[in-house]
Amino acid sequence: MNSKPLGQIFKSMGLVSEYDIQQAIRAQKEKGGAIGQVFLQNGLVTESDLSRALAEQSGMEFVDLDKVEVPPEVTDLVDASTAETFQVMPIHYDGNTLTVAIARPDHLSVLDDLRFSLPKVANFKAMVSSEEAIRKAIANYYHQGSQVADELLASFGDREGPKGRDSTDIAKMEADANAGPVVKLLNMVLLQAIRDRAADIHLEPFENEFKIRYRVDGVLYEMMPPPPHLARALISRVKVMSNLDIAETRLPQDGRIELNVGGNPVDLRVSTLPTMYGESVVLRILDRSNLALDLEKLGFRPDELKTFRDLISKPNGIILVTGPTGSGKTTTLYSALNEANTIDVKIITTEDPVEYDLEGIVQVQINEEIGVTFAQCLRSILRQDPDKILVGEIRDLETAQIAVESSLTGHIVFSTLHTNDAPSAVTRILDLGLEPFLIAATLEGIIAQRLVRRICLNCKTPYEPSDEELYELELTRTEVEGRQFYYGKGCKQCNNTGYKGRIAIFEFMVMTDRIRSMIMDQASTADLRKASREEGMRTLRDSGLLHIYDGITTIEEVVKETIATV
Repeated sequence: MNSKPLGQIFKSMGLVSEYDIQQAIRAQKEKGGAIGQVFLQNGLVTESDLSRALAEQSGMEFVDLDKVEVPPEVTDLVDASTAETFQVMPIHYDGNTLTVAIARPDHLSVLDDLRFSLPKVANFKAMVSSEEAIRKAIANYYHQGSQVADELLASFGDREGPKGRDSTDIAKMEADANAGPVVKLLNMVLLQAIRDRAADIHLEPFENEFKIRYRVDGVLYEMMPPPPHLARALISRVKVMSNLDIAETRLPQDGRIELNVGGNPVDLRVSTLPTMYGESVVLRILDRSNLALDLEKLGFRPDELKTFRDLISKPNGIILVTGPTGSGKTTTLYSALNEANTIDVKIITTEDPVEYDLEGIVQVQINEEIGVTFAQCLRSILRQDPDKILVGEIRDLETAQIAVESSLTGHIVFSTLHTNDAPSAVTRILDLGLEPFLIAATLEGIIAQRLVRRICLNCKTPYEPSDEELYELELTRTEVEGRQFYYGKGCKQCNNTGYKGRIAIFEFMVMTDRIRSMIMDQASTADLRKASREEGMRTLRDSGLLHIYDGITTIEEVVKETIATV
């Protein structure tokens, strides 16, 4: 391996100056990440330049796929599913060695995966190309992933097969689960969902059909449904991959699948549920390569970001993040811990379940079946000399009391609650039975949040909202005079939805002397909300309006995710 720094390689290529290198190193120290990505984000190099430099640094050859003609006999060796899954492009085969293009020299382990998938090929050689070039080549030489999946589904036909209620033949279930077409179909379903940045995949058997749906940006989309007789085989395949008992179809089961897609680790949390017509399976996709634990990328406005950082840096107290399931609470808390995670700070978390591994942070998995509860863990954590603690959720009085004790003894405690907005979190804790004076003494701030879909930048279009839309936001024509509104027309990049990605909107309720006094007096949620707004709190609806005015999201999204408050 050549240890020459990337910056110096770029400099020798005539792309950057010494000043550019020092600026990039400074930016990397502040925000982290790979130095190559810093140069790329600063516009100093292209993806192709970065790939050339990485190839030189690792002592490998670079290949320009635009200038390579791949013969059909080479692409026949690697099917579309394998090429898409491992993000490799076969380019040459001499009868003994298959040469493939990969995007990252540090992911040579993909060659081991290929050896397992292609036992007929004796040797493999890797060359480096850019991710964009590899994706383009796969699209040119193979069908797009969704087309392959649809063609594969169509090829199964509509043969009649066993229904979910039939007697269980274990040997046949195992054989079906390991059948080539079933394996290939499930791989394509997983790949398409991961490529489309889906959060969940749903496999749902019904009396006369079998549905596959996946959730992207909070909305469910249906794939071409496979024939019903494949339901049991596909679900058995999922259970085999997640080490679940394929013979047990009467009880819910939970498992986990670890995949490597294009060199990136992807975890799938698997949950099975017995239904009238077989087992329903949901796979939660935890794609670590898409996880951006950066407070500046979550959607905080400048004043909100400053407020949140002030809360994180407090020496003790309780910080609560509230919102419904799937509103991004875990990502917000992980980002806060990631920012606070320095060599001089000990951080311990208790989670149910642990969703992502955070380097340098001690994470504990809750298991209530054997008595490992939030309250029990929290007691033990205090004997581990932590500085900051994350409690996955405050569910009962015992957990709330220990969280209070932890903050009173000099710890900062992060946790979550399921409430509609920030002020109602106070009422929720009071309902658990905690004394008002303890809440007033330890609570430092409550953040309520929701996720709204971003308008697709590729098809973003200005328009004039109707009176009905303005009425839903309780706005008049006069109030929005001079403001521009946008929506997404729908295009190929956003699957004709008009949206691509999501961003959070926040409601910050920071404790002031006035608010603490009202908590002591057990003021109503409405009074707390009114006082907080007078103290400067911006409601979820207000935050959503600012995102509309900035052209980030639409009226429809904000109305759907927030309610108007008096």
